[in-house]
Amino acid sequence: MKFHGITKLLTLFIPVIALLQFTTRLPLGKEQDFSAFARASWLYPVAGYVTGGITAGVLLLLPFSPDTSAAAALVLLLLLSGANHFDGLLDLGDGLMAHGDQKKRVAALTDRAVGAGGVTAGISVILLSYASLASTNSPFLLAGFVLCGEVLSRYAMAVMTVTARPFHDGIHAFLHSHAKKWFIPASTLLLVPLFCLPIISLIFPLLLLTTLVVTGGMQRMAYRVFWGANGDIIGATGEIVRCMVFLVSALAGIVF
Repeated sequence: MKFHGITKLLTLFIPVIALLQFTTRLPLGKEQDFSAFARASWLYPVAGYVTGGITAGVLLLLPFSPDTSAAAALVLLLLLSGANHFDGLLDLGDGLMAHGDQKKRVAALTDRAVGAGGVTAGISVILLSYASLASTNSPFLLAGFVLCGEVLSRYAMAVMTVTARPFHDGIHAFLHSHAKKWFIPASTLLLVPLFCLPIISLIFPLLLLTTLVVTGGMQRMAYRVFWGANGDIIGATGEIVRCMVFLVSALAGIVF
């Protein structure tokens, strides 16, 4: 009976492990069934707590200057995720910059090559993120902003997974087919721990509003430009939301 109870408990962690294997490059042993995560994509923010928590911990342990801390945070976030979602941002940049009708834009979005549009999108997000984090002098605030940005970026991906209509078969279409409407409130409940962070709790409603506005804007853009969404657009949404959360956090930090 005791062994059965332990086995059942471990089974509950399979969706989380599958999530982390999809969103990070952490060594987590045997690859789990991806459908286990698909049936629980509301867990997306958990990945943000893991990657954001690791990065925040490093920033608090190492006595870097604000500039170095900002650069280290962005590099570490990219390394932890394997730049998987950043790749989606680059693809989105190519799709948006492509000339022609929707068919040509979709072709540029799904092409494996990275063009000038993708480079521009990547540089823009990195520069804005770096400038926002580098303007934060307190290491505790910086760590809090990084954690909050990561969690909210994953939350945006959870919302998009439920609400954004896919335009072709792929990872997003698979996740969307398993998503339920209750995933959104369930994912929202995972944001509650952020209210426990000093200072962050004061500006969290603003950061959540920023997340929802950007997410809604990305979905509207996807429908107008690409007929719908795919995995690249979902990943790009996470990257852009994180950037905007960093920017709003930095502006709010100046006020406080």
